Amino acid sequence: MDTKTKRVHAVRLGPRSVLALALVSAVGVAAFGWPLLAGTGSQVNAHAQDAPWLFSGLLVLLVGVVSATLAESGLGPKAVAMLGVLAATGAALRPLGAGTAGLEPMFFLMVLSGRVLGPGFGFALGSVTMFASALLTGGVGPWMPFQMLSMGWFTMGAGLLPGPERLCGRAELAVLAAYGGLASLAYGTLMNLAGWPFMNALSSSLAFDPDLPLHQNLTRFLAYCLATSLGWDLGRATLTVVLTCTLGGTVLRALRRATRRAAFEAPVRFGRPAE
Repeated sequence: MDTKTKRVHAVRLGPRSVLALALVSAVGVAAFGWPLLAGTGSQVNAHAQDAPWLFSGLLVLLVGVVSATLAESGLGPKAVAMLGVLAATGAALRPLGAGTAGLEPMFFLMVLSGRVLGPGFGFALGSVTMFASALLTGGVGPWMPFQMLSMGWFTMGAGLLPGPERLCGRAELAVLAAYGGLASLAYGTLMNLAGWPFMNALSSSLAFDPDLPLHQNLTRFLAYCLATSLGWDLGRATLTVVLTCTLGGTVLRALRRATRRAAFEAPVRFGRPAE
C-alpha cells in the first residue's frame, strides 16, 4: 500500500467518542424528525410550539459534549491547528455564494477534508466551521445547532467512505462528487425539516400541523421543500459536484501533503536531552 494515500485519522475514535457520537446522532434524528415521527396524540405534538426550541438548546449541549470527548480522545496541537485553518477557510468560503442560488463553495472543502482526515476530525470540523461561519455572517439563531449537527454528519460521512487504498484516482473523485451532491441535497432537506415546525400552521397550507396524520404532514413537507428551497439545494449540490471534479485532485493532494508533514499518527517518544 502506498504510504502517500493511506487513510489518516487525525482524531482517533475511541469507545467513548463513538458512544458520544451515537448519542448525539440519536437525539439529532429525534430533533429533526419529531414532526413526522410523533403521532397525532403524542405529548411532543402537544408542545409543538416549544419542541423546536427545546431540541435546539439540547443539541448545543450535546455537540459541545461530543467536541470535548473528541478533544480528550487525541485532538493534539497539530490537529487543533489543522482544524483552525480548515474551519477558518470554510467559514470564509461560505459568504461568497450567500444569496446566489444556494452556491456555497464551503461544502466541497468539507467533503475533501473529511475524506483525508477521517470521520472523527470530520465531525469536529463540520460543526466548528458552521459555528464560525454563523458568527461571521450574523446567522446565529435557533437553527444554528441544527446546522452544526448536519454539517458534522456531512463531513463525517466523507471520512467513512472506502479508504484511498481501495478507491483512488478518477474513481475516488467520482465517488466524492456523487457523495457531495447527494449529501448537499440531504443537508438542505434536513434544514427544511428543522425549520418547518417554526411556521405558523394557520398562515400556510404548507406548515406543519400537529393535528394532521403522518401522510398529510409528509405531503405538506414535500410541497414546502419544492416551493421554498429546491432551487437552492440543487445549486449547492451542482457547485459541490463541479468543484470536486475540477479542483478535487489538487485539493486532495495538498491536504494529504499537509497531513504527511503533520504526522498525526507518529508515535511520540521522549529522550534524554543531548549534553
